[in-house]
Amino acid sequence: MKHEGIKLIANNKKAYHDYFILEKYEAGIALAGTEVKSLRAGKCSIKEAYVRIENGEIFVVGMNISPYEQGNIFNKDPLRVRKLLMHKSEIGKLAGATSEKTMTIMPLQVYFKNGRAKLEIGLAKGKKNYDKRETIAKHDAQRDIERALKMNNRC
Repeated sequence: MKHEGIKLIANNKKAYHDYFILEKYEAGIALAGTEVKSLRAGKCSIKEAYVRIENGEIFVVGMNISPYEQGNIFNKDPLRVRKLLMHKSEIGKLAGATSEKTMTIMPLQVYFKNGRAKLEIGLAKGKKNYDKRETIAKHDAQRDIERALKMNNRC
């Protein structure tokens, strides 16, 4: 993902820990005006969110966008189900892939791209506990290598 005109709002690190991300897709989000203002302020959480496909349409469930402080009566429910904007062919691919066992669609990032709110979603397969331990061991080894290289550069 290029970083031209992109402002990151929320990142779902838990998804990378609990799932293997096989493919990534970009989707627009249908939002109300006060929700956009709240996103611009950085008030969003996608830790417990997931994506659901119904009747050829795709929705994100559990995405928390805090109410805008000056929004008064125009604020929407923070946990409401929001529609995602994608091409019908992409939705069809995702629907076919999730019909298989252990495949799910997870939200990975919320960001603004050229002034428009976008959600990066990933086609994911669940990790087992031993896969998680293996990933942690790789990260620890990489951290040790970087630390050793840093110490050698100082000397």
